[in-house]
Amino acid sequence: MQPQPSPDVTDLPWYRAIFTQQMFICVLTGLASGLPLYFLIQLVPAWLRSEGVGLTEIGLFALVGFPYNWKFVWAPLMDRYVPPFLGRRRGWMLITQIALMLSMAALGFIDPTMSVGLVAYVAAGVAFFSASQDVVLDAYRRELLKDKELGLGNAIHVQAYRLAGLVPGSLGVIMGDYFPWSTVFMVMAGFMLIGVAMTFWVSEAGDDSAAPLTLRAAVVEPFKEFVQRNGLGSALWLLTFLFLYKLGDNMATALSSPFYLDIGFSLTEIGTIAKTASLTAAIIGGLVGGVIMIRLGINRALWLFGVVQLLSIFGFAALAEIGPNRLALTLVIIFEYLGVGLGTAAFTAFIARATTPAYAATQFALFTALAALPRTFANATTGAIVEVVGWTNFYLLCAGLAIPGMLMLIKVAPWSAER
Repeated sequence: MQPQPSPDVTDLPWYRAIFTQQMFICVLTGLASGLPLYFLIQLVPAWLRSEGVGLTEIGLFALVGFPYNWKFVWAPLMDRYVPPFLGRRRGWMLITQIALMLSMAALGFIDPTMSVGLVAYVAAGVAFFSASQDVVLDAYRRELLKDKELGLGNAIHVQAYRLAGLVPGSLGVIMGDYFPWSTVFMVMAGFMLIGVAMTFWVSEAGDDSAAPLTLRAAVVEPFKEFVQRNGLGSALWLLTFLFLYKLGDNMATALSSPFYLDIGFSLTEIGTIAKTASLTAAIIGGLVGGVIMIRLGINRALWLFGVVQLLSIFGFAALAEIGPNRLALTLVIIFEYLGVGLGTAAFTAFIARATTPAYAATQFALFTALAALPRTFANATTGAIVEVVGWTNFYLLCAGLAIPGMLMLIKVAPWSAER
């Protein structure tokens, strides 16, 4: 089904701007993209911890996320080559989604106490297929949305992305108390059918004839165009900002499930509270964040949401001192989904604006891979840091690491200028 042309979102009431076909597609891309990532960073750590694997080993499992950092290496292949079915974007969507279903289900049939190495290899496979799906979904969304729709569309995508985390992070965790893990993982893999259904429902948003004619062009031209458009100095500033802006909150949320377990919550409590609190916060945050970006622009949203994102980290430090209090956990999760979710929405819109549709897959992959570097390298050390300094000091450290990215907004996204 071909997405219909949409009017300028800045001319529409907020409730009409949200309920368009383009925005519904952004919901579906968010769900399909978020599920495998949260499967890896929420359900897998909870599974490993419940099976007796140590925090240091669980922290090192963040290294399986390397594909998210290196996806720009094979993104040109997905720009250059068109699968023989469904088109350039939809064909790659289907390939990666089927691979995700198989690898996610397979992980549940491995005993982590007997073969942690095999768990790591299969988890790395899930990360590879997930990162590859992100490449094509990001490119499709960039082709689908007009420039003025990027703020709202990416806000909706990000909130749906985070809502997808409720499936492995809430439903999956609760199921872990009642069912074998093999059953849990097969159910999680089954939720990828949402992405498969979307792939068959939508039509190509771009033109397959726009694919680069050679692999060399697919590799070189996206980087050349980015530097020429921005200038070398501004390009380096922008790339540094992409690395720093999400550093603090990526580290803060890396071990959230083991953190909740360690301070005394049960798997069912974590799953139940996370489901109700984060669902409400994510829906409100997505709507409010999208509307704010329509009215204020992406730059100012980065400032406002960045402050909320920074303050939300202190909630984890407070919870570490309070202990297993359900009300405190509820408030922390609400604030975290609002703060980190809104910050991610503005950040993703900023990345999309920095790309050119003609090279969307490669440029988007490069920028998001760079932004994911802290999640892989820093998160790999989070378990060891916690065991040395404790949970409270760890979250205070995360808050401090969030400040440099905020300061760089002065250069890359001035409050008074939208571009």
